[in-house]
Amino acid sequence: MSLNDILSRIRAEEIRTGRAPGSAKLIAVSKVQPIERVEAVLEEGHRMFGENKVQEAAGKWPALRDRFPGVDLHLIGPLQTNKARQAMELFDVIQTIDRPKLARTIARLKDELGHCPRLFIQVNTGEEEQKAGVSPAEVDDFIAECRGLGLEIDGLMCIPPVGEESSLHFALLAKIAARNGIEELSMGMSDDFEKAVAQGATYVRVGSALFGARDYGPV
Repeated sequence: MSLNDILSRIRAEEIRTGRAPGSAKLIAVSKVQPIERVEAVLEEGHRMFGENKVQEAAGKWPALRDRFPGVDLHLIGPLQTNKARQAMELFDVIQTIDRPKLARTIARLKDELGHCPRLFIQVNTGEEEQKAGVSPAEVDDFIAECRGLGLEIDGLMCIPPVGEESSLHFALLAKIAARNGIEELSMGMSDDFEKAVAQGATYVRVGSALFGARDYGPV
């Protein structure tokens, strides 16, 4: 699917649901993608990308940013506290704040560095043991704790369980955001981004539908 195809589908869903044009933005998920595929999307003028790992992003984005100004880079994978400083220096948005220790580390580094990326909290809407994120029952308290540390929480992010109706999870995330005065919602991927737009997503994360299947190499 081309970049224009995906953007057109997002716009069509905005129109269908009465949303303002451009209120749902596309994050092109470039993790584990060949550099030529990423460059092709950059050449088309797209500037918002998502990466899962700090180390992988650090290996390719500084050089790409030199060639393509205006990149808005989102960390959408789990963040270890020992990589927090590097992440804060590299990413414009960290979407995966999910535990008090990480929040405290970012608050400390914010004071040391004098800046902070935009921050999203990852919510484990399906309460899956193997998945990162704050449980829905604990997220209100965690948002308050982050704010108490002086962190501004711009958004919430979720990854619904495979095999479940994703719209229910998107609706839950939107409800949590609304009651906490949070405006940004990162939800929806290649298979369900239109459902996410219908539920109020301000960011959708699309990788394989845009770039093609990922090659993870030998297992």
